[in-house]
Order: sequence, then C-alpha cells, then structure tokens
Amino acid sequence: MRQIFLDTETTGLSPETGDRIVEVGCVEMVGRRLTGEHRHFYLNPERKGSEDAIRIHGLTDEFLADKPVFAAVADDLMDFVGGAEIIIHNASFDVGFLDEELRRIGRPRFAEHVGRITDSLFMAREMFPGKSNSLDALCKRLEVDNSNRMLHGALLDAGLLAEVYIRLTRGQNTLMIDSADSGSGPGLAVAQIDLSGFMLPVLEADEAELLLHETVLKELDKSAGGLAIWRKVMA
Repeated sequence: MRQIFLDTETTGLSPETGDRIVEVGCVEMVGRRLTGEHRHFYLNPERKGSEDAIRIHGLTDEFLADKPVFAAVADDLMDFVGGAEIIIHNASFDVGFLDEELRRIGRPRFAEHVGRITDSLFMAREMFPGKSNSLDALCKRLEVDNSNRMLHGALLDAGLLAEVYIRLTRGQNTLMIDSADSGSGPGLAVAQIDLSGFMLPVLEADEAELLLHETVLKELDKSAGGLAIWRKVMA
C-alpha cells in the first residue's frame, strides 16, 4: 500500500468555530522508500489568522492573500491521497480541519477518500509512555535531524514524520529516494554470477557487541509488550 505522510497548518485550533487550513504538505512512500512524489499547497483561508498561529508557522495574512482557496486544490489533493494509508501526527486535529474544508465544498469526509488513517502520535505513546511525544521530541529521541525546523511547515513536517515513522517501526535507519533508473529495465541483460567458489569470512561478535545486541532485543521486547517471537522459539 502507498503511504502518504500528511501535515497541515491552520489559522487556529478550532474548525468548528471557523478556523481554516492555510497549508497542506504530503510526501509519498512506497515499500518504505520515499518516491520523491509530494503535494504542497499554501491556501487563502478567507479569514484572518490568529497571532498565536502565525507565531508558530509564520504564514501571514498578507502572504496568503493571493494563494488559492481549498476548493481550487481539492481535486488534486484528494487524487493524490486516494486509496493510500495516510499517516498523521495527532491525526484528529488535521482530519478535523480536512473534514470541515471538504464539508464546505460538498465532498465526503476525508476518511472516505483514503485507504486508512494511522495516527503516529498513538504509536509513539505506546512505545514511549509518559514521555513527550511531540514531533520535535521524537526527532531528538530518534536522532532525526530537524535543525531546519525554525518554524512549523507542513511539507517539512511531513518529511520529518516520514523519517520518524521509519525509526518508530524499526524497518531501516533512513529514507532513500528511488532513482528513476534503478533496477533492470526491459532488454537489459543481467550477468549470472556463480557464487559457489567464494569463501566468505564469518566474524563472530565480541562480548561488547553481544551486550549491545541484548540491549536492543530487550527494547524490542518492551515495545512488543512481551517476548518477541524469536525469543519464544529459541527458549
């Protein structure tokens, strides 16, 4: 399944009282690798932003005045996220705003456009109970470089969330964008190599490495809420 990491910036905290979206950022991942495909929109909210919100994202009323309204980008945005798993940090906030924007233009709720919605904040709280699990806190804890995050920005934050998600799910250490010419295309002959004659050295872990490995396994056990399956098989 395609995964889309999504973030929004808004004029305030409450879509029910008229606050609107001013920025949407999405990045696409397939097979746990960023594809380079993304969507990014600045939006005219057709109302003034709150001073508190502007201090967070820096998007002033003057900057947004000539930007498109949500209705003008809705088709492009919904086509991009359609059918995908959408990963959002504190999803109820962003989805609440998206639902309200879609309601205004007579479109179904956001969840009806996508495959499913995953809240990375819930994932983080399960892994790190009792700790701060804001995006900044997770970047620091998981060693994701967020030094460029002077202000909140939807596209920047969506990209940071993708890095955080990969480390939360322990699939790999970083993300790589697929090269357009990677893999073997039609008509490309791939030489068959006989590896039977190769003697590969076997390096055994020393005591310090074994201790580090055991520490990692204990962290995995804790995250899984019990012994990982390979521990049970080896017991």
